[in-house]
Amino acid sequence: MSAPTRQRVSTSRLVVAGLGICVLLAGVVSVWASANPDGLEFVAERLGFGGTAGEHAAADSPLADYGTAGVDNPRLSGGLAGVIGVAVVAVVAFGLMHLLRRRGDAGDDD
Repeated sequence: MSAPTRQRVSTSRLVVAGLGICVLLAGVVSVWASANPDGLEFVAERLGFGGTAGEHAAADSPLADYGTAGVDNPRLSGGLAGVIGVAVVAVVAFGLMHLLRRRGDAGDDD
């Protein structure tokens, strides 16, 4: 009897599944995230350098305080900010991968 063969998962399916999980976590599960400041924000406030100048600059951002400006529902606002964050990170990551990928043997100077 021969051993069963495993079917390989394509890279594109793996990427799509990973992005789907990230969007689900950022858009839905983030509703239950803590409203308390994260570690860096807490330390900055405690040491006194996270005050007015940093808060003023961050308050002008459309995604300030893990929310979306102009969206009144706090759950929707936070979820939308998370989904936008995932999209921005994905675009930057895929853009860098596209720019830095190996070209193949035709472009090598070795």
